[in-house]
Amino acid sequence: MIVTSETNSRPRSSGVLLHVTSLPGPYGIGDLGLAARSWVEALARARQTWWQVLPLGPTGYGDSPYQCFSAFAGNTLLISPELLLRDRLLEAADLGDVDFPSDRVDFESVIPWKSRVLDRAWVTFQIDRSTSLAAEYDGFCAAQADWLDDFALFMALKDAHQQVSWQQWPTAFALRQAAALELCRQKHADRIGRHKFAQFLFFRQWAELKAHARASGVRLLGDMPIFVATDCADVWAKPELFLLNADRQPTFVAGVPPDYFSETGQYWGNPVYDWPEHRRSNYQWWSARLRSAFAMVDLVRLDHFRGFEAAWHIPAGSPTAQTGQWTAGPGADFFDAALRALGDLPLIAEDLGVITPAVEKLRNRYGLPGMRILQFAFGGEREDRFLPHRYERNTVVYTGTHDNDTTMGWYHKLTPAEMRRFRRYAPGDDAAWDLIRLAWASVADLAIVPLQDILGLDNSARMNVPGQPRGNWRWRFAPETLTDALIERLSDMTEAYERAP
Repeated sequence: MIVTSETNSRPRSSGVLLHVTSLPGPYGIGDLGLAARSWVEALARARQTWWQVLPLGPTGYGDSPYQCFSAFAGNTLLISPELLLRDRLLEAADLGDVDFPSDRVDFESVIPWKSRVLDRAWVTFQIDRSTSLAAEYDGFCAAQADWLDDFALFMALKDAHQQVSWQQWPTAFALRQAAALELCRQKHADRIGRHKFAQFLFFRQWAELKAHARASGVRLLGDMPIFVATDCADVWAKPELFLLNADRQPTFVAGVPPDYFSETGQYWGNPVYDWPEHRRSNYQWWSARLRSAFAMVDLVRLDHFRGFEAAWHIPAGSPTAQTGQWTAGPGADFFDAALRALGDLPLIAEDLGVITPAVEKLRNRYGLPGMRILQFAFGGEREDRFLPHRYERNTVVYTGTHDNDTTMGWYHKLTPAEMRRFRRYAPGDDAAWDLIRLAWASVADLAIVPLQDILGLDNSARMNVPGQPRGNWRWRFAPETLTDALIERLSDMTEAYERAP
C-alpha cells in the first residue's frame, strides 16, 4: 500500500485480521493448507483486498508470535499435513488418530504431534532424493544459507539440550567456539538437515498460498516485531548487534512504560539493539530482514515504530517496566539506509502508545501511514486522535487489534458515560458492526477488522491479553460461523464505502 515514491493519493481498501493459527481444520492448529485457501476465497467474495496475519516466525516462550526463535525462519507448526500427503511425504497412517479441540490451539499437544509428523516427512524425503523436490530443497538451502545454516544449527543444539535457552548451554556452544560447532555439525548432521527441510516445506507452502491469494485478488499484510527474543538464532549468532554483557546476558531489555494495557508497564524482556554497531555495518542485518519480509507479503506492519526514534530500555532483572528510560534509536539514519538498500518501503508504522512529535515527524518524513484504533476513541484511556473525524487519509484504521478485547467484549465493559459517548457518536444496536461501519466510512485509506468482530464474538475469543504470559494465541474459528449472510454484509458495506477492489 504505502510506497515512498508514490503520492499520498491511494485507492481505498479494506481487509480482515486473522492469524493463520486461527484457521479451522482437523490437525489442532490452523495451517497453510486447504482451509487457508478457502479463507482467501471467502475474503475475495467479501470484496476484501487484504488478509492481515501476525508474525510468521517459529514461536517460543508462551507460544507468542512476537517471541520467535528466528527473525527469518517460518513457523513449522503452520505446515499443512494435507499438502504433505499430496506431495507423498506422508501416508495417511503417519497422521494417526487425531483428536484435537476445534475451538482453540492446544499447543501442549500440537507441538509434539507436528514435530513427529515432520520427522516422518524428513525420513520419507531421504529415502528418495531423486525427485524434483530434492532439487528444490537443495536450491532453497543454497539461496537461504545466510540465515538458514545458523538457524538449523541453533535448533539442533536446542534439541540436544532439551530446549533450554542457548545461554544455558555449555560455554563452548554458547560462545560459538569453532571446534565445538564443527563437532556439532558432524554429530547432529541429520537433525540439522531435518530443520532445514522443515523450513523448506514452510516456505514452499507459503509461496503456494501467496500465489493463490494473488490469483484471487487478495494481498497479504504481514507483521514484523521490532525486537527479537533473547533465545533466538539471531542473538546467538550475532551477539555484537545487541546490548549484552560478557556472559552474553542482556544488560537492558525492551518494554513500554505504564499505559492503557498495564499500570506497571509491559516488561517484554527482549534484548535491545546496539544501534552504533548496526550503523557501522550499514544496517545489513536489518536490510536482510526487511528484504525477507517483503518477499513474503505485500505490506508489513512495523510493530512498535516509535522504538526507531526512542525505545524504553529497562535494566535487565527489574521487577517491572516502571524503572526504564527512553533511549534514542537510529531515527532517519536507519530508514535512509533501508531505502538505499531496498528502494521503496511498503510499511505501516504501528504508532500506538506514547507518541511524541519526534515520532510523528519521523513517520511523516517517509510517508508511512499510522494506525488508529476505534475502541480507543470511546472506552478506557480514550484519546481524541482515534475519533474518525480527526483522521487523515494516510492512515490504517482498526476496530481493534490482536492486543484488544473483541469489540463485543469491549462494549460490555464500557461505563455508562463511555456508553453515552459511543452511542452519541455511533447510534445503532450492534456494537461490532457499528465500529466496522465507522472504520469503513472513515477517510482512512485502509480499514481492517479482526474476524472476531465480523462474527460478533465476546471476550472468550480474545487473541491476546498484553502482560499475561500464558493462555494467549489460542483462539480458532468454526467455519460454519462465517455464513454467506455475513460475507454478503461485509461485501455490501465495502462496496458502499468505495473500498471494493
